[in-house]
Amino acid sequence: MTDDNSSSTDDRGIVTIKSRLPFSQTVERLKYTFESHGIKVFAVIDQQAEARAVDLEMSPMVLILFGNPKAGTPLMRAQPLSGLDLPLKALVSEANTGQVLVSFNSTQYLLKRHGLPDQLASNIEPAAHLIESALA
Repeated sequence: MTDDNSSSTDDRGIVTIKSRLPFSQTVERLKYTFESHGIKVFAVIDQQAEARAVDLEMSPMVLILFGNPKAGTPLMRAQPLSGLDLPLKALVSEANTGQVLVSFNSTQYLLKRHGLPDQLASNIEPAAHLIESALA
């Protein structure tokens, strides 16, 4: 990851994109982008706040659960255990350096993990493109 908005995929199927925006703006931009494209935001979990609630400290971290039942249901019908990874998730984190990262599971990882047919990739691939465009 070399430029301000570069991305990488590690060998575990996790895509990570650097955000050019501050942490809270990154979270809001993702939520807005999902909702404006008909993707439901099911939950936003502020993991830093949850840590504070039990007297622990951690860097800012928010998990966004999002999806579209019209797109996700065919995956769960094809392979019910794919429901372990649906709805989709995006993790927004801020490193001690102030760098904001957005991480999520790659489409290929999800297809392989659950033995889903390649033709179902089009049901979840648009989410990755939306995340990328939201951070551009």
